[in-house]
Amino acid sequence: KRTSAMDEPCKQSGNMMDEFFHENDYHVSRRIYSNQGFDQVHERQAQEIQSLRERLSRTCGCTDKWAVQKIKGLLPILDWLPKYPVKQWLPGDAVSGVTTGLVCCLQVLTLAPDEHFLRSVNITGVNETVTDERLMEIDVEAREAQRILVACTMTVLVGLFQVAMGLMKVGFLVRYLSDPLVGGFTTAAAFHVFISQIKTILSVPTYNHNGFFSFAYTLIDVGRNINQTNIADLIAGLLTIFIVMAVKEINTKFQHKIPVPIPIEVIVTVIASAISHVMDLNSQYGASIVHSLPRGFAPPQTPNIALIGNILGSSFSTAVVGYAVAVSVAKVYAAKHDYTVDGSQELIAFGVSNIFGGCFSSFVASTALSRTAVQESTGGKSQVAGIISALMVMIVILVLGPFLQPLQKSVLAGIVIANLKGMFMQISEVPVLWRQNRTDCLIWIATCLASIVLGLDVGLLAGLVFEMGTVVVRTQFPSCATLGNVPNTDIYKNMKDYKNVRFTFFYAVGFDAVRVFKKRNKALKKIHKLIKKGKLQATEDGLVPVASLGVENKAFEKVQVPELEEGASQPDSEVKVQVDWTSELPVSVSVPRVHIHSLVVDFSAVSFLDVVATKSLKLTVKEFIRIGVSVYIAGCDGELVRRMEALSFFDEEVTRDILFLSVHDAILFIQLETSTGNEEDPLAEKVKL
Repeated sequence: KRTSAMDEPCKQSGNMMDEFFHENDYHVSRRIYSNQGFDQVHERQAQEIQSLRERLSRTCGCTDKWAVQKIKGLLPILDWLPKYPVKQWLPGDAVSGVTTGLVCCLQVLTLAPDEHFLRSVNITGVNETVTDERLMEIDVEAREAQRILVACTMTVLVGLFQVAMGLMKVGFLVRYLSDPLVGGFTTAAAFHVFISQIKTILSVPTYNHNGFFSFAYTLIDVGRNINQTNIADLIAGLLTIFIVMAVKEINTKFQHKIPVPIPIEVIVTVIASAISHVMDLNSQYGASIVHSLPRGFAPPQTPNIALIGNILGSSFSTAVVGYAVAVSVAKVYAAKHDYTVDGSQELIAFGVSNIFGGCFSSFVASTALSRTAVQESTGGKSQVAGIISALMVMIVILVLGPFLQPLQKSVLAGIVIANLKGMFMQISEVPVLWRQNRTDCLIWIATCLASIVLGLDVGLLAGLVFEMGTVVVRTQFPSCATLGNVPNTDIYKNMKDYKNVRFTFFYAVGFDAVRVFKKRNKALKKIHKLIKKGKLQATEDGLVPVASLGVENKAFEKVQVPELEEGASQPDSEVKVQVDWTSELPVSVSVPRVHIHSLVVDFSAVSFLDVVATKSLKLTVKEFIRIGVSVYIAGCDGELVRRMEALSFFDEEVTRDILFLSVHDAILFIQLETSTGNEEDPLAEKVKL
């Protein structure tokens, strides 16, 4: 073949690659190690077992450095506040805090149904006052008092549960909230928030629905009363959505040129309040406005102990679900802004705030997706934004309440909807997940649909169950591979993935050890019968077929059978019979062929063994041993070996000698054993004559 000038660069490139790989070769010379041999040579140390008292003493030992670390861990503000970059973050936090504070203080919540507070109406006549049992009215004062009592009692109880879980480090459960699960859940939460704001945008009457298919019932109510839509509220809401989203796009596009994001939510709120007040939209057009805002703070009060029995179960579920929702939302923004979430610290923080807030007539604190979206999208960078938001709420309650009373509720709803864009954009992750990992994609879709249809609390639980189910299914059906050796190396790779992998020492098992054992037993029983009938003769060297069979049995070695004296009988004894199970047998039993004498299992990817797994593994090893196949386990770490010892994996038949440091150690050991012929013939079977 002629070589052109164009081939020269290719040759040079190939030579350079050869030189590169040659220069990066390394050679290691060491003995073959089993686990037991390695432990003896390198003097393995026994693991120190400490008593409970010693561990507690070591854990609770207090030094100045330890105390400072614990205090900062409990109060992270002591760590990050001194490092707070005022110039970079304070403007954004201020705008975000004021905006979020306005949104927080302008929404209301029902804590107890009106039906529980109906009373008879008193009718005052000319000379007397009578009570008409047929006419009922709501006792507003009693209703509000009971709502406050239930709220503060439940809040304190939820806080106690959360603090207890935080101290017990239950926050590790956050690990089970995978990114696909969180993405699906928060998208469903955004959907529920969107549905709840539609009725406010349209200003139509609806019932409060919770639980299964609540979104559908809300949409049905909206559809029934769509003819009652208030045009003034609808226009105000749509304009708010359009303006807020447009300005946010400007903030995003020119974020490097604008020192502080335009506080469009604050601007819209102020302008909308002024327009509503000047035009008297409530009286002239029937617009739904905020109306009166409560001023001042309720005095502190102790929880009602008598209510605890009735709300114990719901308080615990609220503590768990509230924490899960909060951490789910936190993980979304943690991934976006590159920080970590300490689950246990979150529990303690929520718990302390709930205990303190419950004593001041507060309801349970968690994460509100709409307010979080508002705070993040308006430039909030740290907890300073939360502090400013709280101060803003306090200022509104104490001073600014009357100025915001004319504000239309549809404007607030429009601000919330406009800030949900980021949550809904998570839907774009679904096609990417489908291409990357279809199981994760199914977790995202299942969690989202379950949370939409069943409600956020039950939907989150359903998503977790589905996620755990996928783990169980994948664990039950793991991917296994037949490994081959890369020539002249200690590297073993999947035979299907590489062409230049040697097949010399590895074969797929391809048979069921239990079935082989049963078939062999069946064949031996038939051989036993043939021997008793005199059609086969057994000696220490093998079986000799009787000439009357008319066939030559290649499965057994022919030997000269010693003649017995006249009158003597065949002794009843056990004779080792050499059975070549790879040849044709003298009986009509199909015994699966076993083409291997050793099996090496790579345990380098195994992280733990429980009781059931240990028993199953031990049984499997014994099943192979009894059909003459030696089993070796390679790559077990020290903790896994200790678990095997604790679970009585080893005995007289399954010894520690089957453990090797690596697959290559096991392979070299097998080669050495077979080449020196140290093994007894594993195919020897005993037949009782």
